[in-house]
Amino acid sequence: MIFSDKTAIVTGGAGGIGSCITHHLLDAGAYVIIIDIIAAKEHERLSHFQGDIADKATLEAFVTTLPHPVDLLINNACIGRGGLLSGCSYEDFEYVQKVGVTAPYYLTNLLLQQGLLASGAAIVNIASTRANQSKPNTEAYTAAKGGIVALTHAMAASLAGRARVNAISPGWIETSHHHHTASDIHQHPAGRVGTADDIALMVLHLCDNEKSGFITGQNFVIDGGMSKLMIYHNDHGWNYTNMT
Repeated sequence: MIFSDKTAIVTGGAGGIGSCITHHLLDAGAYVIIIDIIAAKEHERLSHFQGDIADKATLEAFVTTLPHPVDLLINNACIGRGGLLSGCSYEDFEYVQKVGVTAPYYLTNLLLQQGLLASGAAIVNIASTRANQSKPNTEAYTAAKGGIVALTHAMAASLAGRARVNAISPGWIETSHHHHTASDIHQHPAGRVGTADDIALMVLHLCDNEKSGFITGQNFVIDGGMSKLMIYHNDHGWNYTNMT
């Protein structure tokens, strides 16, 4: 129960990786507050604020409900709305940046300015390997993830002595029960596809000041080594097919 005296916020904490992070924090004793556009069931040490973090007024209203200064802030929420090949509009692109970059910045700023960011706080931003590699039609999401990586080291410099700020960049993380092919697995030097637990456990490690007190401004890639594996035709269960 290493976080039994800590208050944590998890954005997008009602589903997917965010939900897994929330439950690990609860298991570690934290009082967790999630803000999410979808509803979540509350219990003794979990409260929920339903709202869209892309909306400035929603973030401002959320902060007024906080019962204690925040020790742990997990900026997890993000979405994707395609890109150049799917007619992602100005509004679509802007909305993704609001969720993935503006909201983490503004929420942190609100906590800081209103005295609700505890001294010695830990902030973990959930980025993605998409910040460094892409596939077609992912411009909105990829730009947001590149932005949160850059925001991480900027915030770490500004909050030096007050809070540590780090990022985690997940690779292929399966959040449902899915049977993976041999080709899927062979693309990961770790020998398997990632799970939400892999990310949540790293979040807990980075939030622990005793274990990670000298770590700030960093981006940790958790992808089973996938982004480091050079794959050629007929390697690791993959083969190239000329579609032209």
